[in-house]
Amino acid sequence: MWGSFPEPVTLVHKSRTVVAINEACRGMREVGMNCAKQGTPEAHRGCLANQALKSGKATYVKGEYAGRKMVSYWLPLNGYPELFVHFGVGITIDYDAAMKQA
Repeated sequence: MWGSFPEPVTLVHKSRTVVAINEACRGMREVGMNCAKQGTPEAHRGCLANQALKSGKATYVKGEYAGRKMVSYWLPLNGYPELFVHFGVGITIDYDAAMKQA
């Protein structure tokens, strides 16, 4: 699942059980864990999973992680109303710094 994507990606059930992870997510999350129990409760206050599942449309929020700008996405899957893909861009790569070096 999203094997070559350079940021952590999870496939999550509506119960918040992690169903699959990509390589970049190894060590951060594990299959079978409850994604909402990782980290602090504050980290999950902006979760848009329910909104994405209810609307059937991709949702996102801009924020910060470890002092870097990031965008978190929740993508519902057509034909699988109980599943969504969750990832953030800017979790493991500082794109602002990378652009300055390019």
